[in-house]
Amino acid sequence: MRAMWSGAVSFGLVSVPIKLYSATTNHDIRFHQVHGADGGRIRYKRTCTVCGEVVEYADIVKGYETEDGELITLDESDLDSLPVASGHEIDVVEFVPADQIDPLLFDKSYYLEPETKAAKPYALLREALAETDRMAIVRFALRQRESLALLRVRDKTIVLQTMLWPDEVREPDFDILDQDIELRPQERQMAASLIESMGADFDPTEFHDEYRDAVVELIESKKEHGDTKPAPVEQKRDDEGDSMTDLLSALQASVEAARGSSGKKAATKAGAEPQETEEPAEEKPARARKPSTRRKKADEGEDGAEKKTTTRKRRTA
Repeated sequence: MRAMWSGAVSFGLVSVPIKLYSATTNHDIRFHQVHGADGGRIRYKRTCTVCGEVVEYADIVKGYETEDGELITLDESDLDSLPVASGHEIDVVEFVPADQIDPLLFDKSYYLEPETKAAKPYALLREALAETDRMAIVRFALRQRESLALLRVRDKTIVLQTMLWPDEVREPDFDILDQDIELRPQERQMAASLIESMGADFDPTEFHDEYRDAVVELIESKKEHGDTKPAPVEQKRDDEGDSMTDLLSALQASVEAARGSSGKKAATKAGAEPQETEEPAEEKPARARKPSTRRKKADEGEDGAEKKTTTRKRRTA
């Protein structure tokens, strides 16, 4: 496994340097959407619903629509002004009984590995949590956001379990559950007997994803029977070329603007009036062009012919 975060668990005057590893992984089979005729990947453009134009990533900002139907946009400067949580300390806030934690609050699980010199304080914290049957409520910063989590013991490993914030848990609102439902003693007894007859010790290795297994089997079967074809090579799209052209144009404009700014600064330092180093784009077509050599000769030939004709007329007269 590869560590995704490093820091230290701090409680009281004790600090335990640790590394953080993701404790779970996703084994879902992921499919691409492709064209059935030639196998080409299906792409989706970022299209504006108002003007219908394709929008570049650089022109996309975050928007929040209020309940009144008003739109509030946030750009990078707005997001940079927000408080960012940082640091590599997992601060223990309190130790609480394990049975007081609602599993509904659990989010993601991570393994904590102690540094080489921290094996003893790590083991001390682990055994203390196990013997007291408590969990440690902690706060720490992950991906620049403060997170609420708890430390619990799994075998010989301390697990950091991130938690949802309390206001992220929805309250059930089912009117039918507020009704008074009468249950007879015989019904209660039969239900309890059924539960006892189906009782067992939980072994997670006995369970597996049957749908995923079937998908894998189907893919392997198609592969064995030669029902495959080479993945097509994607062709360059027109909009990609346009985007590259726009990017080059923007870079060229930036360079020209920077050169113009440098020329103005140099002229100002010399005590002279700043001069435009280049004419605006609109004025360039109006600039007088030097005639080419062929055109010049042609013009000279026409002028010479006119002069000879005039001379002949004068002699005839």
